Amino acid sequence: MRLAEAADAGQVLAASSNVLNVIAAFAGGLIVVALLIWAVMLGVKAKEAESPPPRPDEQPRLPETGPVHEEREMREPDEVPHTVEESERLNPHNLHSAGTKRGEDQTRPRWSPGNSGSFGSGGSGRK
Repeated sequence: MRLAEAADAGQVLAASSNVLNVIAAFAGGLIVVALLIWAVMLGVKAKEAESPPPRPDEQPRLPETGPVHEEREMREPDEVPHTVEESERLNPHNLHSAGTKRGEDQTRPRWSPGNSGSFGSGGSGRK
């Protein structure tokens, strides 16, 4: 008799363990759903706080002179100024603002036929 009672008690414990697992999984799911709802509400509030998109009359317009065109110029490296003495140090205000300067020769380099290959193909180029 004791063996049958022990078996029944084991089944009850196993059943209660399964019930606790289901309850824990359900509670975890509810927590995840609550966090997702909170995140969506937070996103909606942030979207509402943003300024509205510009109206058509607030959109940027072309200048009356027409579209602005790009400028091309040939650049060359700007040398670092040399100091008079070896012990003299260069400070930031002694340097130029850019690493390049406008080149003396503004003609664009052209490739001569037969000199340039097709980019990346390793071919012999134009003949």
